[in-house]
Amino acid sequence: MEKENLKQKKIRINQLPDYAADEIETLLGVDKSRAGVISALIEFQKIPSVGPKFAEDLISMGYFQLDDLLDKDGHELFNQLEEQQGFWTDPCVEDQCLLVTNYAKHRGATKQWWDFTAERKEFRSKHGYPESRPVIAWHGN
Repeated sequence: MEKENLKQKKIRINQLPDYAADEIETLLGVDKSRAGVISALIEFQKIPSVGPKFAEDLISMGYFQLDDLLDKDGHELFNQLEEQQGFWTDPCVEDQCLLVTNYAKHRGATKQWWDFTAERKEFRSKHGYPESRPVIAWHGN
C-alpha cells in the first residue's frame, strides 16, 4: 500500500530521504509511528555499509535517530541487541554497532563496518562477553 501511494504521487522510493517524517506520514497515508520507523530506516541506511536488517535491529531497540546513539558504546549496544534477541549473533554485527556509534559522533565519516573488526577483536580478547550473553547462536536459532 505504501509503495502504491508513492507511485500514485509519482515519488520514487529513493526520493524519500528528501522528506521529513511528518511529510512521509502524509505522502504514504500512514500514522506517525510508521512514518517514524520509515524515517529511521532511511536515516540509518545513510551510514556506510548499514543495510535494512541492521537498521531494523536499531529500531527494535528503540533508536530512531542518530542522535539517540550519541552517548552509546558500540560494545554495549551489541550486548543489548543480543540480550533482546535471545541469541548470540555474528561478530560482524558488533562491528556494525561500533560503526553506528562512531558515525553518530562523527557524521559524514566514511568508515565501513569491517574497519572496526580489529577494534572488536582487541576489546573482546581483553574483556570477553558478559555472563548474561545468550548461549544459543543465531545460526542455531
